[in-house]
Amino acid sequence: MQHELRAMRESCMMLEEGYQPGITFIAVGKAFNIPPGTTVDVGITHPTEFDFYLCSHAGIQQLTYQMCHTYVRCTRSVSIPAPAYYAHLVAFRARYHLVDREHDSYSGEGSQPSGTSEDTTLSNMARAVQVHPDANSVMYFA
Repeated sequence: MQHELRAMRESCMMLEEGYQPGITFIAVGKAFNIPPGTTVDVGITHPTEFDFYLCSHAGIQQLTYQMCHTYVRCTRSVSIPAPAYYAHLVAFRARYHLVDREHDSYSGEGSQPSGTSEDTTLSNMARAVQVHPDANSVMYFA
């Protein structure tokens, strides 16, 4: 989470010097419904650091509800907001680039493919998951 937050802040600074917007992280869950405003700060939180879970106010609930109607693969509403579906699709595509593609070309002779072992570096991953420049500004995975 710290890597992603740092990258978002650096991106904002690239847009405009001194630009530091507030960033809100929203977790998606669809197992059950609880009343709006419910806050949990004991039991499932970090044992020594301040931490809490909050069922958000009406504004965020309305935003997430509306995002459930913007998923491009479906003409009806979906059960979780579209950005969560897109994150899943991107992760699935990246998994193919990093793991499944090695298994597709594996002939069964010699050593096993390394997959996602710890010796895989960020530069190797960046090389494996290259997107064609024509597809950089579109959601090709959607």
